[in-house]
Amino acid sequence: MPTPAPIRTAADRTWLIALAASMWGFSGLLRTPLAKDHASPTIVLWEHLILVLLVSPVLIGALRAWSRSSMRTRIATIVIGGGSSALATTLFTLAFRVGDPITPQVLQKLQPLLALTFAALILGERLRPRFAFFAVPALVGAWLLAFPDPLGVGVTSLTPALLGVGAAALWALGTVLGRFVSTELTFHHVTALRFFFGLLALLIIVLLTGSPLQMPMGTWPRLFLLALIPGLLALILYYFGLKNTAASRATLAELAFPLTAAAIGVFVQHATLQPTQWLGFVLVLATIIALALHEGTQQRKAVRVPTPGRAGVPFLPHSDDTPSRTRRQG
Repeated sequence: MPTPAPIRTAADRTWLIALAASMWGFSGLLRTPLAKDHASPTIVLWEHLILVLLVSPVLIGALRAWSRSSMRTRIATIVIGGGSSALATTLFTLAFRVGDPITPQVLQKLQPLLALTFAALILGERLRPRFAFFAVPALVGAWLLAFPDPLGVGVTSLTPALLGVGAAALWALGTVLGRFVSTELTFHHVTALRFFFGLLALLIIVLLTGSPLQMPMGTWPRLFLLALIPGLLALILYYFGLKNTAASRATLAELAFPLTAAAIGVFVQHATLQPTQWLGFVLVLATIIALALHEGTQQRKAVRVPTPGRAGVPFLPHSDDTPSRTRRQG
């Protein structure tokens, strides 16, 4: 009788999600000088225009794959581009303009919790008790890192609060839907479609807000770098990693974004962190490394992902935490 062949499962890529998210931290260096002199919707519009041009070689193929996909995948992809890529960024920026600078940062910390909820409702992911050993210190560390006085933070206005929650919800939904559509679309198609539908949504946002359509030629080099590094390269890695990474793990790995932003602030922009912020930095970094190592090496993961046809979610990919089984042959 032939030797039974083991059924292999895809390797977890939590570490790759963290790497991609860390690249987003470089956006502040390029975006802040632009935001001082130009309307935010216009900046994001041009950023997406450059991104669409960069992905144009695969865009036709991506649109064809999108047209052949299921209706729920098509709708989810539009939500990722128009909502998570375009509208969420606009809402978050607007929250800073109509309210204090603290409120949107406070409510942005809801994103991991919202993503965990969406992952359970949409993808059928279930958290094992050990997940708390990663989630709790990560969320505490993110809070400490964000605020010099972690006990003196308050939400002072309803409008920026609603805008902040809306942005956090759209970003969280984007993480989950990115995992969802990866069952039918390749990672490079998802990336191209995100930018394409984001551009269409931003054209509407710019027209509705009365923002200018033009940007001076002197801003184009900075816009190109903004689109290339924290935009295209980061999202290619992100969607490649998300295909084999549960959304519940990915949302914690995305906390690498504020880590990079803080490091750049200290070592490049000469900012100063309080001792509690350094503690938060260490907590988040240690948690992301521990989560990536655990999910990459342990057979029993902290997040249970249903197998096809189980838990009422037949659209999900194979489980990446099911123990290896053997097939009988012969």
